[in-house]
Amino acid sequence: MKRSLNNNWLIVIVLLIVFSLWIDLSKNVTIPNPLDNTNYLVNRNVDTKLGLDLRGGLQTLLQADVKDCASVSSDDLQVTRQILESRANALGVSEVVMQVAGNCRIVAEFPGVSNPDEVVASLQQTGLLEFVDMGSTPLPAGTAVITDHGQSTTTAPVLTPTPAPTSTPAAAAPTTPNPDGSTPPAEPQVYHTVMTGAALDSVSVTQSQLGEYQVSFVLKPDQATVFADFTRTHIDQYLAIVLDKKVISAPVIKSEISGGSGVISGSFTQAEANSLTIQLRYGSLPVPVKVVESRTVGPTLGEESVRRSVLAGAIGLLVVIIFMAVYYRLPGILADLALITYALISFMLFKIIPVTLTLPGIAGFILSIGMAVDANVLIFERLKEELRSGRTLRQAIDLGWNRAWPSIRDSNSSTLITCVILYLFGNTFGASMVKGFSINLALGVLVSLFTAIIVTRTFLHLALDTVKLDEHPNWFGL
Repeated sequence: MKRSLNNNWLIVIVLLIVFSLWIDLSKNVTIPNPLDNTNYLVNRNVDTKLGLDLRGGLQTLLQADVKDCASVSSDDLQVTRQILESRANALGVSEVVMQVAGNCRIVAEFPGVSNPDEVVASLQQTGLLEFVDMGSTPLPAGTAVITDHGQSTTTAPVLTPTPAPTSTPAAAAPTTPNPDGSTPPAEPQVYHTVMTGAALDSVSVTQSQLGEYQVSFVLKPDQATVFADFTRTHIDQYLAIVLDKKVISAPVIKSEISGGSGVISGSFTQAEANSLTIQLRYGSLPVPVKVVESRTVGPTLGEESVRRSVLAGAIGLLVVIIFMAVYYRLPGILADLALITYALISFMLFKIIPVTLTLPGIAGFILSIGMAVDANVLIFERLKEELRSGRTLRQAIDLGWNRAWPSIRDSNSSTLITCVILYLFGNTFGASMVKGFSINLALGVLVSLFTAIIVTRTFLHLALDTVKLDEHPNWFGL
């Protein structure tokens, strides 16, 4: 029964090694769909993700733009962080890391950013999204407008049934010449805000029956009726979409929009439809923010750090392999094979999860290499004691594992508890490097437990079929 179980574990280990090598050596994993040659069952980018300190990029400190930080709730700040992160990801800035720091600030990291000014500008413009009644004359995109909706963070009704603007359009208002005969400046037009972005429940890009791109939206249930009343009385008039008091689009109302859902059409290209969807979906923040600090990290330092980290990891791994092989002989060589398996599995997990590798994160991984053989050292010392007391090799292996397990369990549990504390600390204070260290170290500990308890033990039981202890005691360091 035990031999059959060991053979089953050996099959699992071999398959796991093959899968890990496939992921480790790939940048993109694709599995074709046998039923449809145009689609994939799996199509995922598994390229290694490097953090800001290794790849270079932009680090920005955002702060709530309010008079009293104590008035900002933690829930609103978390929602603001999620919206900013979603918007940055949707704009194509990959591997964004945003963390709440304290009760008023958000730390944002953008690895690999080539245009920091554009990213900072996009963060600053994620403010108030409004749907504005333009009447029968639309304004072109980019035009600044004045609306009757203030940019206060206090809660206010999202929709109002009043369709009329709050003032007479400047073009229609009569003007009285100045005494010197000059024409006084026209009174600025104040447009009526029909609803804000808070009324939207979902937004997506769709295609019409003719293949034209359009933007579909769904309103929250409590806003659908008022919006239907407005659109019914304003057919063939323009409803402008305004972000931070600037027009981004001005579609015309073709019919009553009932049921809380509708489409925005206008001969969009796919890129234009995606851009408008992003602005609609992530255009409104619960808490206004401002950039208080921004710094750029050059890629040169990151490349040097990666080179030195890889060298340090290779040296550390090589030293541990040599020590285990020399001191523990055959068990040590089998533990080295398990250690290589550990490295392959760990790197595979980093790419699949994915884990963004930072310099402290790599340090945590290198530290976990030494800890990966810690369990083997405890087990092999117990194995030697059992062999010296006259146990057979098979008995010594099983007893060595059973008696070393309490020490292995306690030591690794304390390390995992420390990793949890470090992660919570890094998450609370926006210290992404501390989080990276704790995540990589915790993953390394968990994988090392698997390789020490399962992989090394399976390899040793496999060796029982070919090695006789009585003939080769020195192979086991006796």
